[in-house]
Amino acid sequence: MRRATLRLSALSKGLLTAGRRLTQESKGPSKHGVLNMHEVRDKLREIVGVSTNWRDHVKAMEERKLLHSLLSKSQKGLPPRRMKDSYIEVLLPLGSEPELREKYLTVQNTVRFGRILEDLDSLGVLICYMHTQNHSSKMSPLSIVTALVDKIDMCKQSISPEQDIKFSGHVSWVGKTSMEVKMQMFQLHNDEFCPVLDATFVMVARDSENKGPAFVNPLIPENLEEEELFKQGELNKGRRIALSSTSLLKMAPNADERSTIHEMFLSTLDPKTISFQSRILPPNAVWMEDTKLKSLEVCHPQERNIFNRIFGGFLMRKAYELAWATACSFGGSRAFVVTVDDIMFQKPVEVGSLLFLSSQVCFTQNNYIQVRVHSEVASLQRKEHTTTNVFHFTFMSQNEVPMVLPKTYGESMLYLDGQRHFHSMSVPVALKKDYVVEP
Repeated sequence: MRRATLRLSALSKGLLTAGRRLTQESKGPSKHGVLNMHEVRDKLREIVGVSTNWRDHVKAMEERKLLHSLLSKSQKGLPPRRMKDSYIEVLLPLGSEPELREKYLTVQNTVRFGRILEDLDSLGVLICYMHTQNHSSKMSPLSIVTALVDKIDMCKQSISPEQDIKFSGHVSWVGKTSMEVKMQMFQLHNDEFCPVLDATFVMVARDSENKGPAFVNPLIPENLEEEELFKQGELNKGRRIALSSTSLLKMAPNADERSTIHEMFLSTLDPKTISFQSRILPPNAVWMEDTKLKSLEVCHPQERNIFNRIFGGFLMRKAYELAWATACSFGGSRAFVVTVDDIMFQKPVEVGSLLFLSSQVCFTQNNYIQVRVHSEVASLQRKEHTTTNVFHFTFMSQNEVPMVLPKTYGESMLYLDGQRHFHSMSVPVALKKDYVVEP
């Protein structure tokens, strides 16, 4: 992960000139030609053509229908773009603008990671609009939405609420209607921006009414580094397809996994009885069913995105905060996020929905805690619940944590799925006192 961070940092230097040009073209640029995060959201509203007033949203969506004629009938009809065409830098001035700090502040005087997830989601969308920018039209006919958070890896850096933060990113791979976005986050330390995290998102383009897929500009790598990034995007796509085909929802566990589950089952049988029904907890273990936490959110218009659905960053923030509370409650001490991965946005969440979040510890090892959050929605009129997202978070506790044990076959599958996500972590990190990332 460290090597990848350095490679991306080097690439960013080569893309910086184009990034400055893009930000300087935007409305109200900040100092040094770099956007502020609040300007990112203003820029998105400008590109899509939506109002900040909820009462105007129907009219705005009707106006977007007129943009349908600007959509390309094929990808070949769109001009190719380079990685530097979408490169952008964005400043989060926590140090230089103290009035902004409170929104990001935790009670332990650290930065709320849930807020960072919101910022990454907004930035990823803007980067894709930079890639697909049509200079003949101020408004874009595309509706670009987050399809997947592939991976967010934390570096061994603290996030202070008193130092400025910088985000950078660009499109790194393109399919016909989808784009992979690489983003990095840095924080100012001794007059130098130091890496904090690397993030990979997958975004999809849809038509002006957000009803069907739309083609995006092809991407042309210009050097060996960019070719490597593009190739990695292809490999990431193949990996996701392979993981989907071997999902425990489709295929039985492999031999090693079956052995693991059977050994865990045997370890919970009461030796005083000869029965498969008599279960006891081994020392330093917790039943998985006893690790759950739940929450309910009413989805108000305030949390809508530019397409008048609930903002994906808001969903991630709420899921993360519940997962963090679950990890802290389970481990009995403060928990620190290490990795976020495989967040699939299966269905949009409508304004006015009831959002049900259920968090559960599904795997542990030493002082690591793997937490899964299941998200589903229901309307006030209908009682039917629909799954919208499943979130996966890896935390590190200050102390070694108990083993979590499944009771049922369904819980056993959750355990194995959590184990798979844990082992997909890029590099296990060592906990440092200055490594502080909280909700």
